[in-house]
Amino acid sequence: MQHKGKIAAGIALVFLFFYFVAIYWSSEPTQFDVKKRAQQSAEQNNEQLVVGYMTTTAIIEVSSTLLNKPGGYLSNDIMPPSVFMDNMPAWEYGALEMTRDLVLSMRKDFSRSQSQSTEHPALKKAQPQFNISSTAWAWPSAEDEYEKGIEQLKLYRSDIANPLQTSAQFYARTDNLRVWLKEAEKRLGSLSLRLSASVGQDRLNTDLAGDEAAQQATYSPSHAEVKTPWLKIDDVFYEARGASWALLHYLYAIEVDFADVLEKKNARVSLQQIIRELEATQESVWSPLILNGSGFGFVANHSLVMANYISRANAALIELSELLAQG
Repeated sequence: MQHKGKIAAGIALVFLFFYFVAIYWSSEPTQFDVKKRAQQSAEQNNEQLVVGYMTTTAIIEVSSTLLNKPGGYLSNDIMPPSVFMDNMPAWEYGALEMTRDLVLSMRKDFSRSQSQSTEHPALKKAQPQFNISSTAWAWPSAEDEYEKGIEQLKLYRSDIANPLQTSAQFYARTDNLRVWLKEAEKRLGSLSLRLSASVGQDRLNTDLAGDEAAQQATYSPSHAEVKTPWLKIDDVFYEARGASWALLHYLYAIEVDFADVLEKKNARVSLQQIIRELEATQESVWSPLILNGSGFGFVANHSLVMANYISRANAALIELSELLAQG
């Protein structure tokens, strides 16, 4: 009996250890100063803070944070305690999706002068590296591929900072910025919809609205009940937190690299309003659980609060894009 008691105590200690490790690993990374990180990188590498340096540094730093935060990258872990954790992997996925969108825009738009211009070789290699499955753990692992992508981004950053590398460029143009903003709009719009579905809604089908000649591949009902599964509510919440965290840093960088474009369109204040809305999404969550009360019930609904901020940021993004489109 005494021997069994020791075994039980040992198992309890192991579970307690894993519990506290999981709590520590679930701590979300804090915001960092993109300008300061870019200045430090430029000083260390003896490089100039040219146009595009800030945005590239933001991607590098956000991606590095995913790999080097407490516990490292957890989405593909198959060992305890991380295999039982879901909030931080969801957070990582949200940040990763925003990063993938921006890296793709870097390859297709920001680094190219026109449609028939050539791609920068480092970005051509970097973009596919970030598209490996976020849960890949065997060879090649997600961490290894993302690390390779970061190294390629560093090569691109060095090239645009080198005055002798005239073929490597970052073009801060209105049309390039609008293309990426449209991608960010879609991400935020999807997240807002999924967050709002925490309470369940009977939604009308508006897929073909606005075009009487529009068609779709298969029939879909005129309305449907949309509700996030109970076990997925906290995952959607933390995915939105991660996406907002990453986008926030990218907008900090965009504000610097596209300063002249924003000033010409008198759009800087619009961008700053988006940043302010996203900063609100990063407020501390004091509840030990993500609550899912009804919209006007006694219990809070954290998903609806998050949806409010993200919807406002998304609306401001749409307005900013339209403002940039004006002559």
